Amino acid sequence: MNSVYGLMAEFETPAALAGATRRAYGAGYRRMDAYTPFPVEEVIEALGVHSDRVNLVTLVGGIMGGLSAYLLQYWINTIAYPLNIGGKPYHSWPAFIIVTFEMTILFAGTAAVFGMLALNGLPMPHHPVFNVPGFEGASRDRFFLCIESDDPSFDLSGTRSFLDELSPLRVVEVPN
Repeated sequence: MNSVYGLMAEFETPAALAGATRRAYGAGYRRMDAYTPFPVEEVIEALGVHSDRVNLVTLVGGIMGGLSAYLLQYWINTIAYPLNIGGKPYHSWPAFIIVTFEMTILFAGTAAVFGMLALNGLPMPHHPVFNVPGFEGASRDRFFLCIESDDPSFDLSGTRSFLDELSPLRVVEVPN
């Protein structure tokens, strides 16, 4: 196991961080993350984060909820306990719509919440970047780019010299 989580560069402005992130992505680094006190759209685009996995998890959850609600009602009304009430057919699908809709929404919302938590790796009470002195500036006025050591292009001395070329305020090793 690596004793270094990665290398972190500190920048003073969001524009400097966005430019550095674009250059790092262009240099082949893919396992990196940026830490900012507020959302910076240019940085998100430069990181190459284009994931629709939460949307897919939500869709699958909604489909499963709708199907399970409809099939449960169908099984109850036509197979398990068929009751002829007022001459209606056993499979009276208009009566199933409300429960099916509600279960679709319930399953989709629940899948979205738990999918988002799982895909973001939460809950995570501790992260290695919290050990970097001065990292608390990420919640005030500083901008950080961390290239992780498990990136295929990562080489401690080569990545350090690459980050130094980006004119950061400082470059520090993030202990694991």
